[in-house]
Amino acid sequence: MTSREIIRRVLEHDSPPRIGFTFPGYDGHARLNDLGWCGPSADPNRAGEDWHDDDSGGEVMTDEWGCVWRRIKGKTVGGEVIHPALPTWDGLDGYVPPTLADPARYEACARVRADNPDLYMLGGIVCCSFDRARYLRGFEQYLFDCAATPERVRGLNRMVNDLALAQLDIYANLGADGVFFCEDWGTEDRLLVSPRMWEEVFRPDFERLIGHAHGRGLTVWMHSCGYVRDIVPALAEIGLDVLQLDQPELSDLDFLAGFTDRLTLWSPVDIQKILPTGDRELIQSRARAMLEKLASRGGGFIAGCYGDNASLGVDPLWQHWAYEAFLAGAWYD
Repeated sequence: MTSREIIRRVLEHDSPPRIGFTFPGYDGHARLNDLGWCGPSADPNRAGEDWHDDDSGGEVMTDEWGCVWRRIKGKTVGGEVIHPALPTWDGLDGYVPPTLADPARYEACARVRADNPDLYMLGGIVCCSFDRARYLRGFEQYLFDCAATPERVRGLNRMVNDLALAQLDIYANLGADGVFFCEDWGTEDRLLVSPRMWEEVFRPDFERLIGHAHGRGLTVWMHSCGYVRDIVPALAEIGLDVLQLDQPELSDLDFLAGFTDRLTLWSPVDIQKILPTGDRELIQSRARAMLEKLASRGGGFIAGCYGDNASLGVDPLWQHWAYEAFLAGAWYD
């Protein structure tokens, strides 16, 4: 059975032979990885997004949305927006978004699909309401806007969401199996907005995207950081297929287990509470607990590997210990 079929069955609880896996090679040996990935290329009509030194020892870059980013040279990768593209609402009507709806930027995805027919292929949506709109206005201003002028925020979100749907259609035409996007909703102990605000301001665009994706035969996968427990029931209700969490312990495994009949969880061992301890027994015991609680319904769980060991101060071996535990309990009877 191919990886593509295994993931399909995991998501549909259709008697897969094992859980899903997304682990790269380690120490010169391949590990199980069921997913393929593709995304848009750079805009061919625009100069590259190159970082250059500023006057205070950092580096700055202007992205294709018109936002100016700054990072600490040699210390951080992404940085923070210091000059948003839309510091006032006056510029919204004449704002020209990036060319992400141009199929020419996805030509490489057709080759990735053709070269990996046995993998479950995800297309990367690089903008999705909250994740991008907050940068266009600046994060603090955007949160203020959500409370003060929610109708304007809905309009901005819809513009971004329109681009997300355009990307989705391109991936469907190229034969992808699903789409993936990031929406970081949580701090360590709460959502960045109230659950009520999420329902009123953001849920409609999620419903729109998920409904459109399912209409095109695509599954929908979302990453979110931190504590997201308050919106998990709504995400399951509106049909999200996969929720990718790096800190599942924040939302509680027992709580998450209550949704794995409708919502597949994709996660490494918790990257803050468990993995950085370097305690082999603890890491492997929590991996076994994840299998017991999240994978016990004949599907509903994909074991993952966090992609940036250095930022966590984690030895890659520690994630391999988790892989060993996941692998030992991966197979269904």
